[in-house]
Amino acid sequence: MNTRKVVQLFFTTLIIGSLSGTIVGLLLDLDLYTSGSVANLIVGIIWIAGISAAFSLIAQMGFFAYLTLHRFGLGIFKSVKLWNWVQVILIAFVVFDLIYLRYIAFAQEGETIFHYMVMPLALLVYGAIIAYLKAKDTNKGAFIPALFFMVVITSIEWVPALTVNDPKWLWVYFAPLIAANTWQILILHRLQQQ
Repeated sequence: MNTRKVVQLFFTTLIIGSLSGTIVGLLLDLDLYTSGSVANLIVGIIWIAGISAAFSLIAQMGFFAYLTLHRFGLGIFKSVKLWNWVQVILIAFVVFDLIYLRYIAFAQEGETIFHYMVMPLALLVYGAIIAYLKAKDTNKGAFIPALFFMVVITSIEWVPALTVNDPKWLWVYFAPLIAANTWQILILHRLQQQ
């Protein structure tokens, strides 16, 4: 992979993350941005696009950190099968933590744990779909690493919004992360083949 392809990956990921976050951010606060003048709408779009661009940069850092981590994992465990089992255990641990730790930290009286299961389980299902597509495009061995990246790395990148627990910011932060991570994991092998 040459420098031109890395730059292409950087800018396309930045654009995809920014657009997805801008769309979700506008939809979540449409009244805020459309009430008032056109200048209010323009400044609002620029602001939410800038925030989304920052989140997509975090996704890119997470992607390159994962590529490094994956190589370390293969080197430390000396076996793809063992490294895959470690990743599966970490996926289960992260999904459990996303449910249970958020529940004990933020649950109010009358709320059940099922309310806190929706987003982590949706992320797991979405991650499995993306991992399936990645494995179908490359090889079966890509499923677990892609699932690990989509669930674990996205969750780590999502931590600042998770600690605030504001539904609006959970989605505004999540949209560029998931869009950028999906793009990166599905396009990388195509860029390497060119």
